[in-house]
Amino acid sequence: MARPTASPTPRLRQQGAMRAGGSRVLPEEVAVALTFNGGTQAVMMASPADLEDFGIGFAITERIVAEAGEIEAIEIVDLDEGVDVQMRLSGERGEALAARRRRMAGPVGCGLCGIESIGEALRDLPTLGTVATVMTPTDIRASVAELERRQPLREATRAVHAAGFYVPGRGIVAVREDVGRHNALDKLTGALARAGETVSAGAFVITSRVSVDMVQKAAIAGAPVLIAVSAPTTLAARAAEAAGLTLVALARGEDFEIFSRADRISAAPGQTARNADVA
Repeated sequence: MARPTASPTPRLRQQGAMRAGGSRVLPEEVAVALTFNGGTQAVMMASPADLEDFGIGFAITERIVAEAGEIEAIEIVDLDEGVDVQMRLSGERGEALAARRRRMAGPVGCGLCGIESIGEALRDLPTLGTVATVMTPTDIRASVAELERRQPLREATRAVHAAGFYVPGRGIVAVREDVGRHNALDKLTGALARAGETVSAGAFVITSRVSVDMVQKAAIAGAPVLIAVSAPTTLAARAAEAAGLTLVALARGEDFEIFSRADRISAAPGQTARNADVA
């Protein structure tokens, strides 16, 4: 039986001098173990939905597998204390994981949990410089606006993140929500892999700030463009530039800022460019 993703929760509401009882719908958060060939690789706090997508996407963005087909079987096991996403890898991938096995336990806000060295945090990324995808300013605005309309869990709770995949000419083709921004992006990656979507043909659109691990996950998944409503860190901007990933951030209303590979965002008709110092 599927777990609910949100539930009414009792609360007291203070409005000026008045206090009243009632309830508010809040998102559910559960411990989700990601298990490969019988060994737990990570335990993350996540929303209890789209967990097959989560397992596959995590496996791809953590480079446990290169594609969904290398996961031979997946089973969602509901436990009293949480959920275990049990995956069986192909022989070669299983052997490779056994060689690098490490145990991670991460809270919802952590995207680089359980790493063993600084070198692992600053991992090498695939180069996306040869990807020819080009988007217009209209695409950027449309992607954010459409993602805003396709977040039912956020609409109910105001407390979750979302990640969407936008393709010019098609719009947003997939959306995943989660209490964790990294989890939402992993779930989206898994959903696209299962559907056989060509990730290089579009852009990832996220509702959160851009930390370096979000750039890493997008680049490893193969997205040439990452669009965010909030700002990036300096390390995220540098990582995007090094990977050849187009990073668009602070995309709100008519405005947005481009931090790397601006050549993938075409100029609007009649648009003029000028240089200015950033205050």
